[in-house]
Amino acid sequence: MGAKAVLAPPQPPPAPTAPPPPRPRRRRSLVHARDGRWAVVFLGPQMVGLVAFVLGPMVFALYLSLTEWGGSGPITFVGLDNFRDMFRDHAFWSSMQNTVWLTVLVVPGQLVSGLLVALALHQTRLKTLFRVIYFMPVVTSSVAVSTIWIWLLNGTFGPVNGILREWFGLNPPDWMGEPRYLVISIALVTVWQGLGFFMVVFLAGLQGIPTAYLEAAEVDGASSFRRFWHVTLPLLSPTLFFLTVMSLIGAFQIFDTVYMMTPQNSYLGDSTRTVVFRIYDLAFARYQFGASAANAVVLFVVLLVLTAGQMLLQRRWVHYEE
Repeated sequence: MGAKAVLAPPQPPPAPTAPPPPRPRRRRSLVHARDGRWAVVFLGPQMVGLVAFVLGPMVFALYLSLTEWGGSGPITFVGLDNFRDMFRDHAFWSSMQNTVWLTVLVVPGQLVSGLLVALALHQTRLKTLFRVIYFMPVVTSSVAVSTIWIWLLNGTFGPVNGILREWFGLNPPDWMGEPRYLVISIALVTVWQGLGFFMVVFLAGLQGIPTAYLEAAEVDGASSFRRFWHVTLPLLSPTLFFLTVMSLIGAFQIFDTVYMMTPQNSYLGDSTRTVVFRIYDLAFARYQFGASAANAVVLFVVLLVLTAGQMLLQRRWVHYEE
């Protein structure tokens, strides 16, 4: 009989290789703990300053608006009486009207002048020199700037009126002696002093626009105005939005220029008495800290609503490059 073939038994499948052991987490936790300690070291002073000089005073001002206090002695809780008296006071509405009118003059003036100067300097080789020159008023004291402009705009011997009379044959107004012109003068000085800041930010935005878009529009035959309107301005809208918010908040908080350029104890003060000036007057001239804090709270709410409205409306006109 022939030998029978012996079949080998089936081999079992190879055992799966064991996954590599996980890395020890202790080293990661030590690194995270060390990074957390350094974060506390660097952010701690800033957080302390934020609580001590921003959040703390805000909470205290909110509490103070519900009280009656003369700066010393006991604090009397009066509830919403300060707000009720404020909304019934004609002086509050007059100060709010002056603030809005000053804002209407300042915000467009700062945006338009800053954009025009930035467009002019964007093509010049001496932009660094001109940026320094235009930025100098920004770092100059507002008191010094206001004092110089009071002399320049003097209706009797001021150089501005002298030039308008001698060179152009005009009959200039008394910039510092008539209420309507005094508001325009304050707006003019504010726009002039902030021109450098707006110019620098606009210039940075212009330098960040890719030249490929402008070159493509030029190849398509678009004129200079159309390239600016349909290419440059939409790509500059984030910068424009940022400066609009900053200008609006700054215009509502103008104080030093108004205080310096408004004659004290004069009827002219009623035409330039802004909300911030009223806050100062109630607190440090009349020692009505509760009423002053109530005005400050209302101003904060107004600015918060305006800023939130701008944040919502930005989706319609602000275009971010993708």
